[in-house]
Amino acid sequence: RFRLTGLTYILILIHAVILMVGGHYTYAEVPLFDNLSELFGWQRNNYDKLGHLAQGFVPAIIAREILIRKQVIPNAAWRNFFIVCFCLALSAVYELIEWVTALVSQEAADAFLGTQGYVWDTQSDMAWALFGSILALALLGKVHDKQLAGLPAGQST
Repeated sequence: RFRLTGLTYILILIHAVILMVGGHYTYAEVPLFDNLSELFGWQRNNYDKLGHLAQGFVPAIIAREILIRKQVIPNAAWRNFFIVCFCLALSAVYELIEWVTALVSQEAADAFLGTQGYVWDTQSDMAWALFGSILALALLGKVHDKQLAGLPAGQST
């Protein structure tokens, strides 16, 4: 069995909660972010941007763990480059799914997409995922390395 580190499981849980909250309220109507919009003078509810940040942040650590433990890309710089590209590609695929949803049903698109009339929504969503992946690698790389080093023998691969 391929068990992940505690950090990775915690990040997956946080991401799941972000997705469930967005699914419950729709991303354009999360109450906390309505309040934040009023407080900061935002023109829209930006909860979806948190979701897209997590869409880069969490998969970056998952990919990092798999690539390190399976020894797929031993060079750290190339591995990080690949992880960022992977997360950006994952975000692009999600944006294509959103586009197809909009083509199929405008009503479903309004609930699913939460663009709120923002013309640069797709591009900014991908930018948030890109930023999330870079942020995860920069902030959590050393912590993740310590957890990986603490895995019992035989569990590293």
